[in-house]
Amino acid sequence: MSKPDTFLIPVPSLFSFTECRWYLDRGYDDCLHRFTDGAVWKALEIDGKAIVFRIAGTDAGLEISLLNRKRTASIEQAITLFIKDWFDLDRDLKPFYTLLQKEKKLAYMRRRYSGLRLLGIPDLFEALCWSIIGQQINLSFAYRLKRRLTEAYGTAVSYQKQDYYIFPGPETLANVSPDELKAMQFSGMKASYLTGLAKVFAAGAMSKNILEQLSSFAAQQQALTALRGIGIWTANYALMKSLRVPEAIPYGDVGLLQALVNHQLIRDRKDTAGTDRLFRAFSGWESYLVFYLWRSLAEPAEKPA
Repeated sequence: MSKPDTFLIPVPSLFSFTECRWYLDRGYDDCLHRFTDGAVWKALEIDGKAIVFRIAGTDAGLEISLLNRKRTASIEQAITLFIKDWFDLDRDLKPFYTLLQKEKKLAYMRRRYSGLRLLGIPDLFEALCWSIIGQQINLSFAYRLKRRLTEAYGTAVSYQKQDYYIFPGPETLANVSPDELKAMQFSGMKASYLTGLAKVFAAGAMSKNILEQLSSFAAQQQALTALRGIGIWTANYALMKSLRVPEAIPYGDVGLLQALVNHQLIRDRKDTAGTDRLFRAFSGWESYLVFYLWRSLAEPAEKPA
């Protein structure tokens, strides 16, 4: 293609592509996107075809350039829906920023991280797999494991001599032997959890639509924790990142607890009463507060004025 087809996705006033891109590109070896020239490059499967596209921030919104396919209405619609979900573009952040302003120790976030969106994982299966992969290991090693898994079993599409990857679907991983994953340095338990989870999804016994039809957050948690390898932290993380359930707080998360201590919002990591009190003040925005606290770990907390 001599010239990419492009289209624009409007963004709300409280949106910063720079902040969102920074969070995606924190120096980890993420095989599911690339970062070049201030843009994000990604592949997505649409109607059975792997589409490579580029996302760039402009004054008019997000400019999407299709790199290996011609623009069609269905491709444009699918990418638009994906990006709106991924970047949480339909949410009005003003109520959250009002709550931040009321908490003196966190008020600086409204200015410093203005426009940062809770970057999601639209695909529930991918979100759960990533949660399982990251259990009890550091992020750098987790990203290496995800790359090995994705390069071995995911979809690869080449554009200008660069490979772009799409996370493997449950139908593929359901046919993978746990021993194959163990050879990639997955623990025996994680290998069993991942292949077992894939079989559940491939059989249609679990899906994002099934969870969305459940009547309550508690019912969604129960449905997920009934699956092997998924505890309450993993369930809440997936509900937070895929279904965007506001009260899905990954309690016990080491990074979250450290950020709370850094901001002197709790006395120590065992101060559950202090944690609960803070999140009650952010009712309806708990997951966003978690995300902004994770963002703060990249720099020293700013002292309140």
